[in-house]
Amino acid sequence: MIIAKVVGTAVATLKHETLTSRKLLVACPADATGQPNGAPFLAVDLVGAGEGELVVVSQGSSARVATGDATAPIDAAIVGILDSLRVEGAISFRKE
Repeated sequence: MIIAKVVGTAVATLKHETLTSRKLLVACPADATGQPNGAPFLAVDLVGAGEGELVVVSQGSSARVATGDATAPIDAAIVGILDSLRVEGAISFRKE
């Protein structure tokens, strides 16, 4: 799993049937302070995340399992919304 920041949304009028009625979000890997530090990617939102939130992303086969359909063409799934991060004993991120 990775920490990522939701930076946008994606709309697809035509998509694979297993993605019907699933929200797609644009996320960037983030550091422990919540600052994006990588290339953006698409992730299926399973928890109701929104733009600007710091999230937990599962990737690969674990993302497909999290959706409940191991055959879905999903490589990344948002499986949690972070409220805070503590790194080496200090709070590095706290949700506003």
